[in-house]
Amino acid sequence: MNLSSAITHNNIFHIVNICSQRIKQRSYVIGGYVRDFLLGKENPKDIDILTVGKGIRLAKEVSKYIKPLPKIHIFKRFGTAMLEYDNKKIEFVGSRKESYHFHSRKPIIESGSLQDDQNRRDFTINSLAISLNNDDYGKLIDPFGGLLDLKKKILRTPLDSYITYSDDPLRMMRAIRFSTELQFMIEESSFQSIKKNKNRINIVSKERIIEEFNRILLYKKPSIGLLLLYESGLLSIILPELTLLQGIEEKNGFKHKDNFYHTLQVVDNISKDNSNSLWLRWVALLHDIGKSYTKKFIPKIGWTFHSHEFVGSKMITNIFERLKLPKGMMKYVKKMIKNSYKPVALIGNDISNSAIRRLLFDMGEDIEDLIKLCLADITTKNKEKKDHYKRNIFILMNRIKNLEKSDHIRNWKSPISGNDIMNTFDINPCKEIGMIKNLIRDSILEGKISNDKNSAYIFMLKKGKELGLKKK
Repeated sequence: MNLSSAITHNNIFHIVNICSQRIKQRSYVIGGYVRDFLLGKENPKDIDILTVGKGIRLAKEVSKYIKPLPKIHIFKRFGTAMLEYDNKKIEFVGSRKESYHFHSRKPIIESGSLQDDQNRRDFTINSLAISLNNDDYGKLIDPFGGLLDLKKKILRTPLDSYITYSDDPLRMMRAIRFSTELQFMIEESSFQSIKKNKNRINIVSKERIIEEFNRILLYKKPSIGLLLLYESGLLSIILPELTLLQGIEEKNGFKHKDNFYHTLQVVDNISKDNSNSLWLRWVALLHDIGKSYTKKFIPKIGWTFHSHEFVGSKMITNIFERLKLPKGMMKYVKKMIKNSYKPVALIGNDISNSAIRRLLFDMGEDIEDLIKLCLADITTKNKEKKDHYKRNIFILMNRIKNLEKSDHIRNWKSPISGNDIMNTFDINPCKEIGMIKNLIRDSILEGKISNDKNSAYIFMLKKGKELGLKKK
């Protein structure tokens, strides 16, 4: 197949063609750009240029033909260089072959041919190359049938899949990530090799594992990848707290739902309308992890999971530390999981405004995310029940909106500061200050006094007097 007419629109390829002739190095566009181009994506990703020779040398030559002169980022250790052109990152790399030691995924690199470089690629669909050379410009070079795999929507390794995944176990995560992104099927023998090599994932850094995991979570339907991670055995290594939720137990005619598959549905639900909210997806993923530790059977009542949200929130610190997740997001995830059941508990006409104010106070700006989680948590297939649950949530949302409009509790700050109390009663820092501040907060949340400085000041004078303090 010759694609010369199809790639003429991109000027960078002509520049590479000219420069490759000048320095006598054969060059190709390879990998993700070719894959996405052949899939018909309107704006394929950044471009990888492979040259049989020195990648840095070619990059420097190409830069001379681009105005204004672009900055070249050189990575001597890897023999690569990158420059920006036409809002894309163009990476130049010399063709190479790789070999591995058993205890490391870092390859031993040697210069190689185009074929050597295609051999080392993770999947046939990523080994596709288009020539940028005069004698066969635009020719598709496809030694492993990658084009056919694209048409069949199959993920397959160019060489022995067992060796491919054993050499670099991160490729197992990449296989599942590509399967989720492209909705391609992993070839059966390849998937079996992932299962056999699952424990090799332990030689990969947590940061690289989570990078791929996060990308899986951010796709339109994360459950595709999460289910593959589970079926391959990788999920039980990466996030065993999640796999413990799998299964249905029945006793005396009572049974509970499969909380693992329920979780996958919740993650998909939250992903439909919150495409960029990675940490809300993490919340959806972990919101029920406390259930496997709180499950209890009570005769004549059935299965209960009392305080599972509290137990689950306590588990987050260990998960974040183990997976090296950003500590800055830990507080948000813990708070969301801890409060995940509260909106459901606040449904009904007999629920006081003070209870809703307390929720607003606890959640602040994250109240909308909590409501989104509650809506996503409705996974029943019974339409009547689903509509009933959603209607109740919408009624609660309306009450929250009206209360916030009148009381301004979200991101609440006390109208009376510690300095106000010290100045009023001419006292130094002491426990009474904290007591008065807490009494003011609770009285505002319970609706006993208005959320303004004048009401709080009068209340402060009264409580100060009860505590034996005198206004100066």
